[in-house]
Amino acid sequence: MTDIQNYAAVAMQLAARSIEKTPDREAARDQMIAMIGTVESKIRSSAIFIQQYSGSAVKLAVLPEYLLTSYPGRISIPDFADKAAIAIDGPEYEALGAMAQRLKMFIAGNAYEIDAHFPGLYFQASFVIAPSGDVILRYRRLNSMFAPTPHDVWSKYLDIYGIDGVFPVAKTEIGNIAAIASEEILYPEIARAHALRGAEIFVHSSSEIGSPIDTPKQIAKRARAQENMAYVVSANTAGIEDTSLPLASADGNSMVVDYKGRLMAESNSGETFTAFADIDIGALRAARRKPAMTNFLARQRLELFASTYSETTAQPANGLMEGDTIKTADRDYFLQTQEATIERMIKEGLI
Repeated sequence: MTDIQNYAAVAMQLAARSIEKTPDREAARDQMIAMIGTVESKIRSSAIFIQQYSGSAVKLAVLPEYLLTSYPGRISIPDFADKAAIAIDGPEYEALGAMAQRLKMFIAGNAYEIDAHFPGLYFQASFVIAPSGDVILRYRRLNSMFAPTPHDVWSKYLDIYGIDGVFPVAKTEIGNIAAIASEEILYPEIARAHALRGAEIFVHSSSEIGSPIDTPKQIAKRARAQENMAYVVSANTAGIEDTSLPLASADGNSMVVDYKGRLMAESNSGETFTAFADIDIGALRAARRKPAMTNFLARQRLELFASTYSETTAQPANGLMEGDTIKTADRDYFLQTQEATIERMIKEGLI
């Protein structure tokens, strides 16, 4: 395996901008394209400063969750898919790819996507774009409270993309990268599934409450890094513009965590690049290949847990499938599904 020289990764803490108040689809798309141009200049200036300050070239920049659009709010699923969700071959990804080419770095981010295989739905997707401009990783969020996920159309999704399309890992010249979306950092199984496919760096796009007190996500970022012997580069929003919420409701605490769960850098509030640190893939690989009590991946006895997982159902798969047909769903559907799951788990004595 080729040696990888140390490089800097940065979690860009930037303000997301909601499309909710844009008058129509065209205005929303124009706003998104303009936002990409603004983001590019901020990454470029930040990368120059980081290299001058630390001596390390920035090769990976992680952007916050739903940076271009913010979250759906009360917009219906079909309407939000039409107004805010981007096509995998659309102009937004083309603009992001051109940005990565000009910056000569890997860009990780998060957006809402439409998929021709699943009309009427959208998925929240985390992506990685290479310096070539190509999207080399597309991970679609699997746990969401009020939005469709691949698990809701599970059989068809597997037929089309396979399990490697559910838990993709991009093997690149800067290390093996996997994506975790927002609150999914709280679910250890998602990070572990990626780690067992070789992931060394988790890029985590988030929009969350920042606090000087440890939040569940802050704790989880360090836990996922330590238990999987992987870096976590987590970018939070610096607030969300053009909504009725106070601006700083989701702001602060972007961070870089090393493969021992140690906090290497953390941002305060506001738009900033100050969560940056060197990534040492050589040291990570050496730790993973050393027989030791600290080698948590090699010591894991996975077969012990397989039957418990396979025999237990919480959220059911294929909830939006009716034969080969995809059902129309509103946001109340997901709440009702969770209520039914809780009732069933109580009856079965699971909770």
